[in-house]
Amino acid sequence: MTVQLVDHNLSDKAVVRAARVSTVGQTHKSFLGKPGEDEDRDTGLIGYLMRERHGSPFEHGSLTLYVEAPIFVFREWQRHRIASYNEESARYRELRPSFYLPAVDRNLVQVGKAGAYRFEPGTAEQLAVVDGSLVTAYEAAYEAYERMLAAGIAREIARAALPVGIYSSMYVTMNPRGLMNFLSLRTHREDVAFVSHPQREIEMCAEKAETIFAGLMPVTHAAFEQNGRVAP
Repeated sequence: MTVQLVDHNLSDKAVVRAARVSTVGQTHKSFLGKPGEDEDRDTGLIGYLMRERHGSPFEHGSLTLYVEAPIFVFREWQRHRIASYNEESARYRELRPSFYLPAVDRNLVQVGKAGAYRFEPGTAEQLAVVDGSLVTAYEAAYEAYERMLAAGIAREIARAALPVGIYSSMYVTMNPRGLMNFLSLRTHREDVAFVSHPQREIEMCAEKAETIFAGLMPVTHAAFEQNGRVAP
């Protein structure tokens, strides 16, 4: 999975500015202090906002990520209607023969019923079935795709042969509040307020996005962690 930072205007200070303007009416220029100024005060304010779930100050600013992942991951990601998306289009370009195969440590076996199940490791034989079956299906699908393109069939028709395991690419833009909502739902942790059970492949993307977020907004990320990873 590829998740890369393209652009951003995020900072912990932006959260502080947005929150304080509601109580003291300060202008943007009055917040331009020296680096490190009032850090304890700012940290306390961000912690308070997160704890009390005063969310709007976390909506100021955005980051744009470039993502490469299988289409089935994108379909899960795009369920989050708190972001803007632009995805590679198979109507306008020929997709590359790049397909997803689970890693050897990917849990393969679902145990239990829907809503109350867990995943457990598979055997070497089961992994071989997965690899062999997917490779066979991918090769047949891509051959059919290329055959139609060679016959002059429009890309928007030929793409119907391609499986959701093929890789696509997209830009995703969201604000910090939306990103925290995404992270709370698409990462699994047992020590949080609301335990989520995401599919491993989208969790891999979320983990990379979280590393970027933590680097850009360390105080906000720490408050997110300290308050049970609940989006404000």
